[in-house]
Amino acid sequence: MIDYKQQNIVIIGLGITGISCVEFFRARGVTPRVIDISFSPPKLNQLPHDIEYSLGHLKEEWLLAATLIVISPGVAISHPTLEAVAKTGVEIVGDIELFLREVTSPVVAITGSNGKSTVTKLVGEMATCAGWQVGVGGNIGKPALLLLQQPYQLYVLELSSFQLELTKQLKVAVATILNISEDHMDRYPLGLQQYRAAKLKIYQKAAFYVVNAEDSLTLPVNYTDIATKCLISFGATVGSYHLGYKNGKTWLMKHGELLLDCDEMIIHGRHNQINALAALALADTIAIPRQACLMALRKFSGLAHRFELVLESNGIRWINDSKATNVASTKAAIDGLKVKNTLHLLLGGDGKLANFSPLFSLVQSNHIQLYCFGQDRHKLATLRPNTAIITKTLAQAMHIIGNKVRSGDVVLLSPACSSLDQFDNFKARGKAFRQLVLEVS
Repeated sequence: MIDYKQQNIVIIGLGITGISCVEFFRARGVTPRVIDISFSPPKLNQLPHDIEYSLGHLKEEWLLAATLIVISPGVAISHPTLEAVAKTGVEIVGDIELFLREVTSPVVAITGSNGKSTVTKLVGEMATCAGWQVGVGGNIGKPALLLLQQPYQLYVLELSSFQLELTKQLKVAVATILNISEDHMDRYPLGLQQYRAAKLKIYQKAAFYVVNAEDSLTLPVNYTDIATKCLISFGATVGSYHLGYKNGKTWLMKHGELLLDCDEMIIHGRHNQINALAALALADTIAIPRQACLMALRKFSGLAHRFELVLESNGIRWINDSKATNVASTKAAIDGLKVKNTLHLLLGGDGKLANFSPLFSLVQSNHIQLYCFGQDRHKLATLRPNTAIITKTLAQAMHIIGNKVRSGDVVLLSPACSSLDQFDNFKARGKAFRQLVLEVS
């Protein structure tokens, strides 16, 4: 355990991660200072009364006096004040770096533009089915530092690009990038390669690398220098772990060996089959028993707000995919659907400067009706300029759908956008959708 008592520590961000950082240092006898650029941060009421805090701006005087600055993922390291402070030599890290300096059990590190929450949860369930004590968190569920409050045999972390930017020593048992596609372009002005560079940091000092054989962007930069036994691949049609077909059924396979009939899984869609392959590859590298892995795959019912069937009634399916906050995720949702009649597709929110054109060919069918809401509704409506229905809010769109939907139709909320223009987060948007389904169905 590192001794921080002689350090002058400043935490930036008073959300759930910031509070976990405060608890981490207080447990080590250190009283940090806290800064948030908002005047009303979400967790201010949870801050101990004896902690000094500053709101509304980055207090440069505190930052320059600090010996260690800990930034929450929502704060960009590229902020001019932080860039200036970094040049003075002050160490700036995130909560994941603090976690990795303390942890002694193996860590599975998972990132990607899409599917990372599902795969993280799946690997955690596989370990649990094996009887292991496993801590699952990071960018999903508990902040990583809170997982240190009790001992685990294994840690499974979902990591965002923002968290990876601030991580220096990612010495983990196995790391994966599931896929890379445009996301958070508002945070990465230099484009996709800048975003990818942040993701690639997950491979630093990993013992094993699990890569997507169908997405070359997921390969480590120096992959040709990595020992073959340390580089494991998965993919729908190629890779060590892949999909196969026998007697008209789709199977999860490893090097041609049948592992599991996909019909035995509760979760559906090609994207979830690929997620299952990735989870198996990760589990095998850390020797989770195969039978426990297959048991977990049979039991796993998916995540809330991720292609979640909210209601099936009168021949109509209502699906909540609010967690689809980027174009690639929405594309995967559409590809994974079978619709008898009309697909009522809800798109909208803050597109984060994304390019929506990859959706164009998917939504041209006369059996698809677009509903575009939120901040980027007009931009999204250009996908079908003559037929898209434009509303300001999700609720307005849902009430229109309620009057149009018929047996055999599917209503899919898969927004391809962040929710932050009108909701606190994707969960709040998904909950609003669920409630609206009950109102209009």
